[in-house]
Amino acid sequence: MASNAGVEKVIRIGGATASLADSALSVPQLLAGGALDYLVFDYLAEGSMGIFGRMQAAAPTAGYAANFLTIHVGPHLEEIAKQKLKVVANAGGVNPAGLAAALQAMIAEKGLSLTVAYVEGDDLRGRVDALRTAGHRDMFIDTEFPDNIVSANAYLGAFPVAAALAKGADIVITGRVVDSAVVLGPLIHEFGWKTTDLDLLAAGTLAGHLLECGAQVSGGTFTDWRDVPDWANIGFPIGECHADGSVVITKPEGTGGLVSIGTVSEQILYEVSDPADYIVADVRCDFSDVSLEQLGPNRVRVTGARGRMATDTYKACITFDGGWRTVAYQPIIGEDAAGKAQRQAEALFARGRQLLSINNLPDFTRTEAVLIGGEASFGAHAIPGGGREIICKLVVDHPTQQGAGIFAAEQWAGITGMSVGTSINLATQVTPMTGVFLFLINKSDVTATMTIDGTTHDVPTVLGKPAVGRPPQRSAMSTTEKPDSDVTVDLVKLAWVRSGDKGHLFNVAAIARKAEYLKYLQASLTPKAVGEWYQHLGPNGHPPKVEAFAAPGLKAINFVVHEALTGGINASTALDSAAKGMGQMLLRFPITVPAELAHKLT
Repeated sequence: MASNAGVEKVIRIGGATASLADSALSVPQLLAGGALDYLVFDYLAEGSMGIFGRMQAAAPTAGYAANFLTIHVGPHLEEIAKQKLKVVANAGGVNPAGLAAALQAMIAEKGLSLTVAYVEGDDLRGRVDALRTAGHRDMFIDTEFPDNIVSANAYLGAFPVAAALAKGADIVITGRVVDSAVVLGPLIHEFGWKTTDLDLLAAGTLAGHLLECGAQVSGGTFTDWRDVPDWANIGFPIGECHADGSVVITKPEGTGGLVSIGTVSEQILYEVSDPADYIVADVRCDFSDVSLEQLGPNRVRVTGARGRMATDTYKACITFDGGWRTVAYQPIIGEDAAGKAQRQAEALFARGRQLLSINNLPDFTRTEAVLIGGEASFGAHAIPGGGREIICKLVVDHPTQQGAGIFAAEQWAGITGMSVGTSINLATQVTPMTGVFLFLINKSDVTATMTIDGTTHDVPTVLGKPAVGRPPQRSAMSTTEKPDSDVTVDLVKLAWVRSGDKGHLFNVAAIARKAEYLKYLQASLTPKAVGEWYQHLGPNGHPPKVEAFAAPGLKAINFVVHEALTGGINASTALDSAAKGMGQMLLRFPITVPAELAHKLT
């Protein structure tokens, strides 16, 4: 164990998964080299909740992350027990009790003595009619409450996890909790933090935000990817957490990856809107003045998070049946491959419509061709010339499985009756489409529970107060005029960049590599200019609305780009529905700098 009598108590937490399908190598690595107190797992996102909801609809005992049993924890239970580690995971999906029961059976079969607790209260499916009657509308795009619900969950906080640990749980399973709660819960328990310790709760939330995305903070998806050694053995992150809220981010010795000011800065701003007002169930966080210190190789100390009283609402997510989608991937080779692909797509969509009419079925609700390899994602900033190898991603949506299946069969006609250079289809999928609806629900309408040793306990809610206003807003733009120069350099010369999806929108952060570069970013990267750069993603070809937020502690500007990810991660037809590459599109944005600096950077 990491803590000993007579020395400062330091809790070492390893972040083992960032998603439902993360690496099978993380847990063995962390068990071998982590010297941990806790092992935590994040499995849930809006997309995975839809998957689990459909799983349980097909089989009532399902609806949880089976990988938890078969890959990540089940095979390592003996070692986890030997090391006396605690485990916290939101692997319960829509059926935490079901996973807990399966885990307890596995523990008994192995002859181990580990206590399992599970957290519930987030599932709102039994209250859908009342929620619809209440008139809830989507908090981002103002759509009406949907029909055909697949899952419905409130995002609970960390105190139910802490309550389970206080009762002696060795393994805590939750359903939908805030992602960072898998880390904040253990810290509340270990350090005795209260609901009124707002700065500490914000600091623990930040530690959770850094650890719950796995190797993203230890060199994964980093702008300077060439500087990150040994992807094959990339180190999963460890947080050395202190009672004062500070955390040192590191990784196991001898592993690949990189923990640096850059990697940690990028992860802090990943999937964040206003860094000064990051709202979770237990606290309202201000990360805008967070400070980072490189203590040594692969060791970064994080301090300076601040907290305000929690709001009186939980964020809630509904996934719903949005019909059926066919996706087909057609390789097209040769001169003007993009032109041939576009024409072929239009012809195949027309043929599909003819067959729908013959079968007395309604039209497709959506058709789209995404040309992979043609730089369509870059819009007006694509490198001219075009490739001679294109993968044409054909997407059609239809209310019925039959209609989607008709197109799946007909699209094969392209290989013999249309474009020269069309080769064998790489893949064709007909799948149910899941929509996402996000709203706020009063905390007083939700009761979190924790069950351990067969007894269920209500967990008091951090009720908070109405979310009236934001903290004082500091402009992300400088009042300093642009340098007296017409010399520009690519943004990537001056900044690290990270992007991520936020429902129907995305965020993209530009983080100055040196403090003196920030003023140049502020002068050139205006919301108007950023919107124009992403114009090809906006509604009807118009620049999307862009908000800019300051994060002076990190020497960064965070942009929120609205109406640019239609359908969100579940339903977007874009090549990059997770917005992982939106920052890559910004790397060549021209930043005006003094000629002397431009010369140094070339």
